Amino acid sequence: MTTIVVAVVPARNEAARIEATVRALSTVPAISQIIVVDDASTDDTAERAEAAGALVCRLSRREGKGGALAAGIARTDATVLLLIDGDLGQSAAGAGVLLTPVVNGEADMTIATPPRSRPSGFGLVERFARAGISKLGGVSMDRPLSGQRALRREIVARFGLAPRFGVEVGLTIDALRAGYRVLEVPMEVEHTRTARDLSGFAHRAKQGVDILRALGDRGLRRSKLDP
Repeated sequence: MTTIVVAVVPARNEAARIEATVRALSTVPAISQIIVVDDASTDDTAERAEAAGALVCRLSRREGKGGALAAGIARTDATVLLLIDGDLGQSAAGAGVLLTPVVNGEADMTIATPPRSRPSGFGLVERFARAGISKLGGVSMDRPLSGQRALRREIVARFGLAPRFGVEVGLTIDALRAGYRVLEVPMEVEHTRTARDLSGFAHRAKQGVDILRALGDRGLRRSKLDP
C-alpha cells in the first residue's frame, strides 16, 4: 500500500509564525499536503497559512487542540499523519526525523523530544503527565506533552482523540496499551514560550485539567476491562 503523509497543524492566533511553519514543512520531502486548522482565530492566521501554501480548515468556534486535530484529520485519508504545532516556525523543517521510523515500519508513533537546554513550561504539568502515562501505559516518557508526532492513521481511527490539551497524553496511553511501537526521537524545536504571568498560569491550569480528564477516562476504561 502506498504511504501518503499529510501534516496537520492546529493553530489559534498564530499569525506571527504560521507562514514560517508551513514553508518549513513544505521542505520535508515525504509530506504530500499540509492542512492548517484555524481554531477560530481572531487574527489572520488562516490567510497567512493559505498564502504559504497550506490547505486551511476554518473552525467557526473554538474546539481546542484535540478538536482542531480531529477536524484536520477528517479532511484527509493519509496513511501517516504528522502532527505539528503552528508556532514552530523554521524548526518545523526538522520534522522529517519523526516520519522516517514510521514510514520505514520501525515504529507506529514517534514523539519529538527537544533538548532540555531550557525548562519545559513550569514542569509540574509535565511531571504529572509522565506519572500518569507510566501508571496507565507502563512506560516512562521523556517528553509526554510533546505535540510534534508522526503516527499511523489507524491509531486515531481506532481510539479517536482526547479533547483539548489531553490529546497527547491520550494518544500515548492508547497506543502503548494496544501494543503499538512508540518511539521518542530527538528533534530541535523552537516554541513560543508560555509566559510566567497570570495568563500563563491559567493556560497551565487548563492544560492540567484536560490531562487529568484524559487520564481519568483511560483509567476508568482499564478498570472496566480488568477481570
